[in-house]
Amino acid sequence: MTAMKAKSMVVAGVMSGTSADGVDVALCRISPSRVQGGTPAVKLLGHAGFAYPKAVRAAVLAAMDAQAISVAEMSRLNWRLGEIYADCVEKAVAQVGVKVGLVGCHGQTIYHQGAAARYFGSEVRCTWQIGEAALIAERLGTPVVSDFRPADMAAGGQGAPLVPMLDYCMFRSAKVSRVLQNLGGIGNLTAIPAGASLDRVMAFDTGPGNMVIDGCMSRLYGRGFDRGGAVARRGRTIQPVVAKVLESGYFFSALPPKSCGREEYGSAFVDRFIGMCRKAGASDADVVATATALTAASILDAYRRFVWGHLGQAAPLATRIEYVVAGGGAKNATLMGMLREGLEPLGVKVRLMEELGVPAQAKEGVAFALLAWLTWFGMAGNVPTATGAARVVVLGKVTHG
Repeated sequence: MTAMKAKSMVVAGVMSGTSADGVDVALCRISPSRVQGGTPAVKLLGHAGFAYPKAVRAAVLAAMDAQAISVAEMSRLNWRLGEIYADCVEKAVAQVGVKVGLVGCHGQTIYHQGAAARYFGSEVRCTWQIGEAALIAERLGTPVVSDFRPADMAAGGQGAPLVPMLDYCMFRSAKVSRVLQNLGGIGNLTAIPAGASLDRVMAFDTGPGNMVIDGCMSRLYGRGFDRGGAVARRGRTIQPVVAKVLESGYFFSALPPKSCGREEYGSAFVDRFIGMCRKAGASDADVVATATALTAASILDAYRRFVWGHLGQAAPLATRIEYVVAGGGAKNATLMGMLREGLEPLGVKVRLMEELGVPAQAKEGVAFALLAWLTWFGMAGNVPTATGAARVVVLGKVTHG
């Protein structure tokens, strides 16, 4: 990675994930490597999280799962989200007390289809993140990099996951193999063997993170999520349902790189899942426990099926392995307990992202701050071994403030 003209900048990374619960802003100082061919240095200066207004969250979720939505309504939502993102960056900057020179805004994913499908006589991949960048640039007087995923998809990739570049820059180790698991609406991991070069990084979506749990909580309890995993802890896991979903879903057995989203595990899936649990005699708490177990089981299946062997090929399995968890799901004690129960007998140490110096909720914001910085200086931000792209590409579109 060459950054001859790059310079140190304070960058705001803005992320709103597939759970659509709100906006995370990470303020970072990003500096070029002092070593020829090295990776940028990333320092988190501060982080702030903001919940979406209830009506806005409802509109976002409706847009994600809707079979049809008016062009006027989608356009209005795009512009309203731009205003919200600008508000959030302004508040975060005031809280932390820094001046930003660049904003990287991921936007709100409304639709993501990473695998090609036939459409009007052609094989099409597509993705759509909304939140008008021009509003952010105008309000802040700062250039904004947005719409990160299409460039990778145009090069044959799935447009996801994009966080592996941050994982490699910040968390690789010469002596420790690390798996970095994000638990947002969708779960995704990055596996970095000890001492690995960038082309040995493996990354892919593991399946539902919080999405199915949150969907069940909304349907059955009228709440947005299972705080601390308390409801799941009261229930019993219907293991045959978990096994049936894992066995019947093509996604879980598909080889990486792969990605998924609300299209696979959104409202329609939640309805089917609750029906399967009810048929097995599940109570409301049992349904939530089973949804939590599904997330854990899909992660464990991915680790055993794809990651363990990769770590052994690229670095000796005797090397210490750490499984580092970030995202909102890291706060779910029941889910974390299930992961520890499955991973620790394999000799894998489970840790929280905070232990490596980055708050769990800040990580994806930090990632898009880094990707924006790379784009601003004309450097590639995707990892082809993670997305499946044919080549490295510069990501995103720049709106000047």
